[in-house]
Order: sequence, then C-alpha cells, then structure tokens
Amino acid sequence: MKPAPLSPALAAALPVFGAASLLIAWQYLIPWLGVPTYIVPTPTAILGVFQKSFPLLLANLTPTLIEAAAGFVIGNLAAVLLAVLFIHSRVLQATYFPVVLFFNTIPILALSPIIILIFGLGMTPKIVIAAVICFFPTLVNMIRGLDSASANEHELFRVLSATRWEVFWRLRLPRALPMLFSSLRIASATAVIGAIVGEWIGSDKGLGALIIQATFNYQSDRLYAAIVLSSALSIALFAVVVLIEKRAIRY
Repeated sequence: MKPAPLSPALAAALPVFGAASLLIAWQYLIPWLGVPTYIVPTPTAILGVFQKSFPLLLANLTPTLIEAAAGFVIGNLAAVLLAVLFIHSRVLQATYFPVVLFFNTIPILALSPIIILIFGLGMTPKIVIAAVICFFPTLVNMIRGLDSASANEHELFRVLSATRWEVFWRLRLPRALPMLFSSLRIASATAVIGAIVGEWIGSDKGLGALIIQATFNYQSDRLYAAIVLSSALSIALFAVVVLIEKRAIRY
C-alpha cells in the first residue's frame, strides 16, 4: 500500500528538523567524544569565523562565484549547441562523439594542470575547468533528450509538412528540456567543484585557495567556513536552476 503524502507544512519542517538535529549533535556530541577542535570545530566556532572574517570570506567568494557561473554558462551552452549539431548530423556524431568521450575519461585533476599551463594563472583557466566538468553530462543528456521523440510523433510532423526548424522547436526541444534541466542541476554543483579545483592548483584568491591556505596553516575553523560557503554557493546555483526550470517547463 502506497504511503499517504506528507502535508506541505510537514514536508517543509522535516528538512529543518533534520539539519537542526545534526547541528546540535555536532555542537555537543563531537566535543563529548573528545574530538579536538583543531580537527572538527563546532558550528558556533565556524559561525564565529563568519562574524570575524566575513570580509575575507566575501572577497574569496567573489572570484569563485564568477568562475563557477561563467563556466556553468559556457560549458552547458557549448554542450547544447554541440548536441543540436550531432542530432542533425549522424556523420558528425559518429566521428567526433568518441573523441569527446575520450576527453571525458581524463580525470579533471589530471587535466587541470594542462589547462592552467595553456591559459595561465588568471580566472580564464578556472572558468575553462568549470566548463569542462559541466560539458559532458549535459551533452549526453541533451542528445538523448533531443532524440527521445517517438517515431509516430516524427511521422505526424512529416504529415503536417513541418520544417526541420519546426520539428526542433515544437518537438525535439520540448522533449529534451526535462533531461536538460536534470543535467543543469548536477552542473550547478560540479561548476563550483571545477572552479575550486582550479584554484587549488594555481591561485592566490578564491574559496579553493582559501581552503588550501587554511589547511596548511592549521586554521580548521576557517577551513570549515570556506567549505560551508562553497556548499552554500552550490545550493544557490541549484536554486536558480530550479527556479528557471519551473518557469520554462509548465507541462
């Protein structure tokens, strides 16, 4: 028997309760178990870092936000355009999709030094890394989505003498939007990961650089604060994608 759905109020309250219970356990249970604060600082200690060092955190958040957002847009836009090209030319897809697949098998940590070597130490390589890490999942899902319409639907459009442009806008693209936004949700987190990985390898600013500096200086409270801020950035990008999805998909 299928369980009854939760009421809207309960569905909203349960995640808050879950987060609060974990924070309370973190605040009191971890010290009680004898875990040193220089390894796992308490939530109040991390909150203290936000209060004392907020300008520093904000100054490092800004470049990471720019890099992640630019990489997100560029990587996903390139994936969508290439998927459209592939879906209209099976020869190009058969020729170049294996090449794209090969580049996707290279770990991003191995590829990042090459990108930084090519583009230097500015923001550009971090944007490229964020774009690369977003690119392949969106490409694969977009190809599947654009090709997901049934043969009967294509036959109907042929009977109605629809042009290729009309088939794309009225059939292929609407079928692909759910899969596209599923990829964009994932990319909202991976773009931040890509920007931070790039900052780890070669940067003196950004949340990735702050994480490395705090690690080597044994500033665990600042380290955790930077991690919390990077997670908040991913959640914010995810929320933007969800908001756009609700406006774009109404069926």
